[in-house]
Amino acid sequence: MASAVVRRALLYVPASSRKMLDKSRGLSVDCVAYDLEDSVTPSMKPEARRNLREILALERAQGIREQAVRINAVESGLALDDLVEVLKAPNLDAIVVPKVQSASDLHFVTDVLRHTLPDRHPSSPTQGSGKEPIRVIALIESARALMDLSSICGASPYLSGLVFAAEDFALDLSIRRTPSLQEFLYARSAISTAARAFNLPSAIDLVCTSFKGEQGMKTLEAECEGGKDLGFNGKQLIHPSQVEITQRVFSPVEKEVEWAARIVIGDQKAIDQGRGAWTMDGKMIDAPVVGKARSILDRGRVCGYDVDAVMTRWKGQEPE
Repeated sequence: MASAVVRRALLYVPASSRKMLDKSRGLSVDCVAYDLEDSVTPSMKPEARRNLREILALERAQGIREQAVRINAVESGLALDDLVEVLKAPNLDAIVVPKVQSASDLHFVTDVLRHTLPDRHPSSPTQGSGKEPIRVIALIESARALMDLSSICGASPYLSGLVFAAEDFALDLSIRRTPSLQEFLYARSAISTAARAFNLPSAIDLVCTSFKGEQGMKTLEAECEGGKDLGFNGKQLIHPSQVEITQRVFSPVEKEVEWAARIVIGDQKAIDQGRGAWTMDGKMIDAPVVGKARSILDRGRVCGYDVDAVMTRWKGQEPE
């Protein structure tokens, strides 16, 4: 399994614009995905690859947790050229693979990664370069991919997340996108469920096309809340103005962290007393609830909460 990374916000940046690449280094965001696919015309792809080699050779920007590259689709015939070039970059963390139709697309990328960077395979993260394994993030964009999610999720040891690409999915099904997003309910639920079933760290929701003005930000926040309710833990972004709201919504709130701390503390005391299930605030607490609480605390740490301080504050929590 590829290393887990919190990706509340995955921001796309065109690789053809050196100016935008340079500006991106000043951002504070979970994941920047430098784009070689849709935002780069065919004639500009060689230059864009060179731009990425240069930008990913620079010392890692402090505000960016993960640096990824969205390559061209395997079926385009351009993916190998993309991989050969960007895998030479020393500060690359992840590969975003668009238009994944079946497991064979990820088999192709996996084979290239194994041969090119054998020391960054998930089975040997501490060997060779000492760097973390390269991670793969798969974009689900078609009906065919949706029907083959089980095979896709099990196709690569590098796989670290699924992303729902709504616009291409709508094109494939000849449907229109509406503000309610109800037309995508089945697809979004299937993707977030598959990510959880296969223990993938990330389930990343569709792009919000609104990013200007107060109404645009309200639309973004509503979409983030809706995605979180469906089981997504991150969202694709197309503009830096979307970062703050997205990272806030997909972070645990203070009350969640406190609840989780109380659960974990109370559970340890219940174990010490030989109790399997117990209650807190009149509600039964069992293993699944404790697992959720531990997950919230782990996520809280990554999102900047002083979890140890919260645990200390609630150290007197007793199981009822």
